[in-house]
Amino acid sequence: MIICVVGPTGVGKTKLSVMLAKKYDAKVLGCDATQIYKHLDIGSAKVTEEEKEGVEHLLIDIKEPNEDYSVCDYQKDLRTIIEENKDRNIVIVGGTGLYLKSALYDYEFSEMEDNNYDEYTNEELYKMCLDINPNLNIHQNNRRRLENFLNRKNKNPKEPVLLYDALFIGLTTNREVLYERINQRVDEMVQNGLVEEVKSLYQKYGLTSILSRAIGYKEIIKYLDKEISLEEAIELIKKNSRHYAKRQYTWFNNQMNITWFNTNFKDFNKTYEEVVEYIEKNK
Repeated sequence: MIICVVGPTGVGKTKLSVMLAKKYDAKVLGCDATQIYKHLDIGSAKVTEEEKEGVEHLLIDIKEPNEDYSVCDYQKDLRTIIEENKDRNIVIVGGTGLYLKSALYDYEFSEMEDNNYDEYTNEELYKMCLDINPNLNIHQNNRRRLENFLNRKNKNPKEPVLLYDALFIGLTTNREVLYERINQRVDEMVQNGLVEEVKSLYQKYGLTSILSRAIGYKEIIKYLDKEISLEEAIELIKKNSRHYAKRQYTWFNNQMNITWFNTNFKDFNKTYEEVVEYIEKNK
């Protein structure tokens, strides 16, 4: 049995995944594009040894911060682990939806062309994409995705089919509570040494690909480079985290068949019991 626990930061995914792994004697597989990397601990809210409660966790801390790791790499790694553990239950936990979809569905990576679209505005690119696919699900301001879409040789790939018998569990809460928890989590990260963590990584590895794009790291680097104040960096992390959480909900709702559960932060056992009841009915 494969159980997938998804959702935005701060809703209890880590705690639920460990509880489910202990109940079903499962291994936990990470599904987070930042937690793949060693030493990116505080800013990625990586599971601690204490939080693991002795449960084996894989696909976390497998790359150095100056190494590349792609969606295709994750697809291969996760499928290998599934094949090697056919006799074990598996809990996959994280918020990187494309990683999850690429690995569990017959997701094919499109061959890419190398056309240059610098002369076009976002609005022009968006119209070009809509001419090809009227049902396009890319925001007009997401220039990188628009260009990638136009550069794909196969612009209308088939809808991926689920390859494994998996249950998709989503944790959620109302937006006001979520944003409050995100803001609080960022403050705790700073108190726990986020600036020192980023400074150490930046000095040792320079501006690597992951440090330049990961929320919590790219903003502190702007502060270290004296582009913004620490207060501005912290507020920017909160803002970017809130926006990312919103995008995560949109992506999962559009791309996967998720069964959502409201997290009971006052009594998390109730959330756990609701999820277990659902699993027992559907496994």
